[in-house]
Amino acid sequence: MTQPVDVKLFFNFRSPYCYLASKTLWPVVDDFNTNLLWRPVGSWDLRSPPDRAKTKMPLARQDIARFAKRMGIPLTPPPATTDPTLAGIGSLFAEKQGMLRPYIVEVMCQEWAHGKDIGEIDVLLEVAEDIGLNKREFAAALDSTNYRAQLKKNAEEATELGVIGVPTFVIGDQIFWGQDRIDFVLDELRELRATRV
Repeated sequence: MTQPVDVKLFFNFRSPYCYLASKTLWPVVDDFNTNLLWRPVGSWDLRSPPDRAKTKMPLARQDIARFAKRMGIPLTPPPATTDPTLAGIGSLFAEKQGMLRPYIVEVMCQEWAHGKDIGEIDVLLEVAEDIGLNKREFAAALDSTNYRAQLKKNAEEATELGVIGVPTFVIGDQIFWGQDRIDFVLDELRELRATRV
């Protein structure tokens, strides 16, 4: 059997484009022999800086609404002050528990479909409980300085690779930025003959 292809995924839970990707990225792992290297970031990392975001938000919301309508998915934007850092930390714990996929899907649903503030611990604890994570262990993980440091390392790695936004997939020296580039990711995996037999 051939070696799985490493696919790095840089992801910020505050990004509406990551919400769209959370609905469509899974063929990358379901249909191909890949090793998903999860690279969440927090705070403003890999997002437009706050001043730019204020100007960009009305246009981005229109854009996202068009995509959501086409995809047939709900869209209720969360509070503009939402900080995604704890959600990113929680994702590292969920990954260790083998629950990354349901965690990503449910956090993004709570944030972008229901408009909840995923910077609030109670929202994340509810997600943890809903997907079957141990709430006590999850709550302890949210205080982990190691996980918080990992988010920073991921942001530094992104800078080194030339990644400028989220979601971004990296396969070898190929960088695919944007949820609307996932088809190109799949094409790259086909060219690498990574399709599952």
